[in-house]
Amino acid sequence: MSTIGLVDNELRRFLTDFPIPEMDAEHLAAVRAAPSIPYPESPDIQAIGVAEHYIKCDDGSPDVRVLIYRTTAKDVASPAILHMHGGGMVLGAPEMSDATNRIHAAALGAIIVSVDYRLPPEHPFPAPLEDCYAALKWLHGNASNLGVDRARIAVKGESAGGGLAAGLALLARDRGEVPVTFQCLTYPMIDDRPACEPHPHTGEFVWTSRSNRFGWSCYLGQEPGGEGVSPYAAPARAVDLSGLPPALIIAASLDLFLEENLEYARRLLRAGVPVEVIVYPGAYHGFPMAGATALNRRYERDIREALVNALSKKHAQKD
Repeated sequence: MSTIGLVDNELRRFLTDFPIPEMDAEHLAAVRAAPSIPYPESPDIQAIGVAEHYIKCDDGSPDVRVLIYRTTAKDVASPAILHMHGGGMVLGAPEMSDATNRIHAAALGAIIVSVDYRLPPEHPFPAPLEDCYAALKWLHGNASNLGVDRARIAVKGESAGGGLAAGLALLARDRGEVPVTFQCLTYPMIDDRPACEPHPHTGEFVWTSRSNRFGWSCYLGQEPGGEGVSPYAAPARAVDLSGLPPALIIAASLDLFLEENLEYARRLLRAGVPVEVIVYPGAYHGFPMAGATALNRRYERDIREALVNALSKKHAQKD
């Protein structure tokens, strides 16, 4: 039985106008080469500058490309957000989030660094996560030159990027080199293990269980759900979630990741980590791609308010 009747009315048109093919090895190259789905155009915000930068890695890994979004220079240090794009671990680039990053840079007075991490299957775990960590460490180490307040650095991502952000928060906690203030996770991809009892109303649209299995196989370099998977790759596998930064977890009621996202939030709360959870009814995975809808305006407002609160000086001083 289809769940189309549960989809928010304004979000249905996107499913018809831009059908998303299931992802597999046979079609990956074609999907990568195809024109990207048109995201909302970037707003004309003159005060926002965008610069491309390549971060050199100490371990001999390839330079990590990032896009840096910033407002005009200020006398006070700004908060910063390290952003990871989505794409099921096998697709995407920072440019796909250009509009959102411009909006948030302007609204928050923040510097946003969006990471062009290496993609599986050509570069499986830990390459993508280490690229993100290299960018986080560079951002923290160059805070003075960038005009960044080291006490107000957040990580943020959507889907695969949300999974990388969650894994990065764990890695940063355990390596103890860079403090992370906040983790903003939009329907994060965090658990490679198949659900024991699949939810009857999730995973029909955009990102299916078949696509998910392919994405995880590429990222892990092995079949998902097996033994020996690192919790930095699949954060839901982490035994100890204590000491992680506060989180916002965005979930969608029809998304394949709904229950793993809710379970992760529950476990964070039991570990003493402050968490806000928002579940959007009638929304599927990737719903912001549908453009200017009432639900998407609410989503952008919720994200913005959470980041403003988390990155405020008052909040940072209290912590």
